Amino acid sequence: MSQYTGEVSFERQVYPDGTYPGRSPSPRFFQDGCFFKTGITAAGPLPWQEQFDEWLSRGMHGCMSYLDRQAEKRRDVSLILGDVRSIVVPAMNYFVDIPHGGDCLKGRISRYAWGEDYHAFILGRLNRLLEHIRAAEPEARGLCYVDTGPVMEKVWGAQSSLGWMGKHSNLITRELGSWFFVGVILLNLELDYDAREKDFCGTCTRCLHACPTGAIIAPYVVDARLCLSYLTIEWKGVIPRPLRRLLGNRVFGCDDCQDVCPWNRFAKPAPEPAFQPRPGNLTPALSSLAAITDAEFESRFSGSPVRRARREALVRNAVVALGNSRSLDAIPALTRALRDASALVRGHAAWALGEVRGSAPPLRDSNRNLPAGESNAGNALEWALFEESDPWVREEIKLVLSRFQESGIRLQTSDPGPDSAGD
Repeated sequence: MSQYTGEVSFERQVYPDGTYPGRSPSPRFFQDGCFFKTGITAAGPLPWQEQFDEWLSRGMHGCMSYLDRQAEKRRDVSLILGDVRSIVVPAMNYFVDIPHGGDCLKGRISRYAWGEDYHAFILGRLNRLLEHIRAAEPEARGLCYVDTGPVMEKVWGAQSSLGWMGKHSNLITRELGSWFFVGVILLNLELDYDAREKDFCGTCTRCLHACPTGAIIAPYVVDARLCLSYLTIEWKGVIPRPLRRLLGNRVFGCDDCQDVCPWNRFAKPAPEPAFQPRPGNLTPALSSLAAITDAEFESRFSGSPVRRARREALVRNAVVALGNSRSLDAIPALTRALRDASALVRGHAAWALGEVRGSAPPLRDSNRNLPAGESNAGNALEWALFEESDPWVREEIKLVLSRFQESGIRLQTSDPGPDSAGD
């Protein structure tokens, strides 16, 4: 496979395998050493439009209201570029061959977010390719998008030779599996279109069974409201109680459906250094994330995909993960989180203390050397209830204290006040 050299020729040249690009850049042109494969398909009505409309009508996009607002453009790319003729979908490998860690006190971040933010990086490469096309064909016009515009990149990629839509709704290629990003170039040129790739999922349903929440409700259908990637990144509100334990130690995204895909045995390490793990992104300490300030968050995750979650949601995820650790070592960080400026964090911290303390042996029987004033989860919760004004946080605290009382767990060592358990 040839690599992009920075020059474009629209002359009818024949490749060694007997194929030729015609009067347009071929898929080979877009392999620039970073894009490992490119699909090219004719623009037209959105494939899978009926499925997309039903998915929206059932509310499975959750809080991602932009999908509904932009639905017309997603159905018809000519509303984005009036004279669009072709859709080019280049793919960029981001795989790093490092397994997720198993330490319950360390957070798990989705593989695609270990390195630098891919949006600007890939968009720069796409714009560079588009400029070369324009230099060779002055009448060429186009627009580039990387996961931020009203274009269904994966759907269009599955209309080409790039790959097929897996049952987990991610694109899969026979060459490297599914660990890759895609972008699109909308062009007003008619190109030589390649044949659509076949669906090679067959009878395999590993991704459906691997999904921790059952978010893949049917092959090719993901209910975002149940998806841990959605819940940890897009959703900025209260995580439903039945789903909190299923987060495990995930703080940004989830890779489970891709981890089990048999096609990912063909994955190869990405050549691009930008996708190598940034310091602290591989296995971040949950206690550190739970205590991160706004300024520290901006500094640490500037230029990282993790920044999309925002500080409040990331800390929320961290305290839930600390609760799921069931480790007494999580208590100091969680009692501090009870005093966080965000009610969202405080409420989830209360739940997490209930998970840790409710599943642990009595603290008086342990040899833990916890900081003074933070060794008794029940006492910390009662003090928090005495000081808390947010109704939802108070409800979370009361639920935990009620569980403690029912389990016979000693709640307090000092009196926080006469109305601590009241309304």
